[in-house]
Amino acid sequence: MRYPASEKLEIIRLVEQSHLSARRTLQKLGIPRSTFNRWYDRFLAGGVDALEDRRPRPNRVWNRIPEEKRDQIIELALNEPELSPRELAVTFTDTRGYFVSNPQSIACSRPTT
Repeated sequence: MRYPASEKLEIIRLVEQSHLSARRTLQKLGIPRSTFNRWYDRFLAGGVDALEDRRPRPNRVWNRIPEEKRDQIIELALNEPELSPRELAVTFTDTRGYFVSNPQSIACSRPTT
């Protein structure tokens, strides 16, 4: 269950002011200690604003080839049509200093015009 920042702050205040131990208070509230500790660390570092939910996805996918590099690979493939996908990847890596493992997926994911 996701809690808004205001509820997270309220839970933090409850735990801080409780006469019970933090562990016991969290048990009664049904909040895992690891979750509370993450909230509390974020709260101490950045205040209430840090308790807001973050985007669940990364800004950049780790294995996506940037558009500029993709265009360069396609240009190389058009200039060197005799190269296999593997040879194309090796040639691009050697000449441009940018590692590409599977250029075949570039052609599959690129929209046709």
